Amino acid sequence: MAMARGAKLDLKDYRALAGIRRSMRQFLEFSAQAARDAGLAPAQHQALLAIKGMTEPVTIGSLAAWLGIRHHSAVGLVDRLAKGKLVARIPDPDDRRRMRLALTPRADAKLAALSQVHRAELRRFSTALRPLLDVIR
Repeated sequence: MAMARGAKLDLKDYRALAGIRRSMRQFLEFSAQAARDAGLAPAQHQALLAIKGMTEPVTIGSLAAWLGIRHHSAVGLVDRLAKGKLVARIPDPDDRRRMRLALTPRADAKLAALSQVHRAELRRFSTALRPLLDVIR
C-alpha cells in the first residue's frame, strides 16, 4: 500500500517505520563504535566529516550550524580536535576576525579509513532498508 499524505496506516506501515528506525539506530551505533575504535569520539568523527564535506569555507559558526550544536559546544569540539592535531585554524583572508577550519593530514588519513568502513556498512544498510522504504512509498 502506498502511503499518501493523510492515508490510514496499516500494520505493514507501522512495521516498516519501526524497522527503519531500528536500522537507523543500528547504523548510528555502528558509526559511534567505529569512531571510538579509530580513537575518536563520535562527535569528533562527525565534525571531521562535516569539515571535509562542507562546500563553503568552514568556520566555527558554520560547523555548529551543520552539526546542529551551539557555538560554544563547537568551540570546545574544535579545541579538542586542534589539541589532537586533527584540525588547523587558518586566518580567514576575507575577515581577520574569523578563523577557517581545515583538516590536517592526520585527520584526512583517519577520516579516509573511517569513511571506507562506513561506506561498506551503508551499502549493507541500504540493501536491508530498501524493502522497508518500498512499503512506505
